[in-house]
Amino acid sequence: MSTMQPGGPRTAAAWLLGLILLLMPAFAGDFVLFQIFGWALILGMIALSLMFLAGYGGMVSLVQMSVAGCAAYMVAIFGDSAITQISLGWPWWITVPLAIAIATLFGTLAGALAVRTHGIYTIMITLAIASAFFYFTRQNYVVFNGFSGFNGVLPPPLFGVDWRQPVPFYYLALFFAALAYFLVLYISRAPFGLALQGIRDNPRRMEALGFNVFLHRIAAYAFASAIAAVAGVLLVWLNAQVSPGTAGIGPVIDILIIAVVGGLGRPIGPFIGAIIYVLLRTFALDFLVSLGLSGERFQLLIGAGFLVIVFWSPDGVLGLWDRTRERITARERQRSPLYRAIRGQPGGPA
Repeated sequence: MSTMQPGGPRTAAAWLLGLILLLMPAFAGDFVLFQIFGWALILGMIALSLMFLAGYGGMVSLVQMSVAGCAAYMVAIFGDSAITQISLGWPWWITVPLAIAIATLFGTLAGALAVRTHGIYTIMITLAIASAFFYFTRQNYVVFNGFSGFNGVLPPPLFGVDWRQPVPFYYLALFFAALAYFLVLYISRAPFGLALQGIRDNPRRMEALGFNVFLHRIAAYAFASAIAAVAGVLLVWLNAQVSPGTAGIGPVIDILIIAVVGGLGRPIGPFIGAIIYVLLRTFALDFLVSLGLSGERFQLLIGAGFLVIVFWSPDGVLGLWDRTRERITARERQRSPLYRAIRGQPGGPA
């Protein structure tokens, strides 16, 4: 990941983006804040956990949405919901940390199984775990309430604020998304992150240098699972419900699409992919209906957009932007008189 020079264009763009996000409620409506940016920030956090594993650890995990779903279920089971015969009604300060801890443990155990494999086998075993979680929650009625799941799961009115209102929830999601982003950025430059990247590139050499490759990979799964678990808590508060479909096979694949579309090279990529996905998911239905097509084909439009982006830029939108900028810089360099003089082309300085 390229570093940002102080005062450089990327730093200025980052400050501008942060200012826009902070001032978003001043010019955006409730629908945009809650259904667009709130949802995109949460999906971006889950995709960020996948990006951390794939981009820095070389491990493509399809279990991250299941980890988020596990945290969402734990909030509903231990906390309050409309399904009073199952929900225990514990206070939020016990429910939320317990939900995050259980979901993180679930993701860590899944990682302990997955790190014993490589390549396509890692993808397959994490997909198998995600599928097992989906079918288990759908068929278990005693704890998970089967196909119906839980509804009426609302955030606690902490500090007298209704956190499910669009503006408070937007800032809540923005805070944790920014926290996750900067944590990943920090870890990637810390000794653990550098060692993880070394393991990604050459595990045998890192093992010869005395690093425990197995434990480093499991620790990476634990860190990524904690991010996905926090996102799962926010997700159940956003939707006020959780069901097996929350962590179904479709959403599991969607997280992979979001991460790939945004780009697996930098932590900002998953959030870019998430906003693209949410915009397509929100407005594709209206677009297809306006063309006289069935609204059920919105997934086809999302898939087509994914194929176009991956075809033109295998490293996502960020890679496409970087290559476009490099072409523009190269053309400007070729037009300079000094370049022409060095190349012996006409138009150089006399």
